[in-house]
Amino acid sequence: MAKWWKYILPVSLAILLVIGALWAGGQISGRRIQPTQAGVPVATSDEINLMARLIAAEAMGEPYEGQVAVGAVVLNRVRSPLFPHTISGVIYEPWAFESVHNGLIWQVTDLTTATNAAIDALNGWDPTYGALFFWNPAKAVNPWVWTRTIITQIGSHVFAR
Repeated sequence: MAKWWKYILPVSLAILLVIGALWAGGQISGRRIQPTQAGVPVATSDEINLMARLIAAEAMGEPYEGQVAVGAVVLNRVRSPLFPHTISGVIYEPWAFESVHNGLIWQVTDLTTATNAAIDALNGWDPTYGALFFWNPAKAVNPWVWTRTIITQIGSHVFAR
């Protein structure tokens, strides 16, 4: 029996690698975020602009830390197996962000601060400590979000896993 293991193990690993590559190739739309040597994801200027638009629309009137936090949630979702693995995939996921659904993301004009917040999030600042969700408790939200573990509150947003 021991002689079979030397054949079964390498073949099994090869099959798993092929299945993983096929699964990833079929699921991912857009460009996968790749970590740099320091472990910080890199992004194109279009992805930074899209993140900045989302941050400006979702965190309008929030403190700078809260704007970075919204960007961090996007990146935490990119890294999570529960969400799409690209910035655009996370942002355009149906019903994920109110500002995408109602079009506000395309109406924001001043992106200076939001762009800086996106860059800070991409550079590794995560004031949410790994949150995957955020919401404003003063607004009507789906009761499901209250089942999430709240990590912190920044400005008027609650951040949770």
